Amino acid sequence: MQWHAVKAREVLKALLDSGWRIKRQKGSHRILSKVGYTNFTFAFHDREEIGPRMLARIAKYTDITPDVF
Repeated sequence: MQWHAVKAREVLKALLDSGWRIKRQKGSHRILSKVGYTNFTFAFHDREEIGPRMLARIAKYTDITPDVF
């Protein structure tokens, strides 16, 4: 599976749809939580483009896959 660049708001939406929730937020830093996982800091502005390598890193902690986009 190959990752492609995606806007940060789409990544956040995919995370929220997969059961993550925003625990708290300060500026563009959102702390996400999900039962069974450690908290994950999502620190991107909504219009920012997230590249394939960073998406792979995010997936490592959150278990999202490229097919959700």
